[in-house]
Amino acid sequence: MDSYRDATDGTERAGGMSANETMLATVGIGDAGPAAEMVALRSNIFEMTAKAERAVLRPKETGRWPHPLRAALAARIANLNGVGDLAVRYAAEAGDFVGLANPASDGTAEGLGPVLAFMDKVAVNTRNVVAPGVSTLQDAGIADADIVRLSELNAFLAYQISVVTGLRLMTRCKP
Repeated sequence: MDSYRDATDGTERAGGMSANETMLATVGIGDAGPAAEMVALRSNIFEMTAKAERAVLRPKETGRWPHPLRAALAARIANLNGVGDLAVRYAAEAGDFVGLANPASDGTAEGLGPVLAFMDKVAVNTRNVVAPGVSTLQDAGIADADIVRLSELNAFLAYQISVVTGLRLMTRCKP
């Protein structure tokens, strides 16, 4: 398992999922076989993906979004995109925020209604996200840097879900 720098005290910690564990385990790619050989040939891509995952889900500077909330949002995005097994992996790290992984939750009780509405729209209807959507977050008191952090999370999940989908297609095809 990868390590990460804990944002609360700056210490190096073991744990959390690496991108390889997240994506490859979700798809069911083990250490041997044709798919594992392909992954080995592209190991640099998977290493960069692991770094991107850590940077987005477990950064040193979390801003307004602590690690468990980021995990809940990642699980929610995966659920909205029909990748339930990926959602389960992230929900396991969501702690007290796990209820937000369910797209039926509107986040109002947690004071996150505008955030979830924005994240949901970006996750499933990206082309229709316009300036007023961002303005709604700003009007709710969310700093621009924290809006960027939300967008980074959504962008990474879009990438990860695409890779998981592609890997699934590759492992189902017979040469």
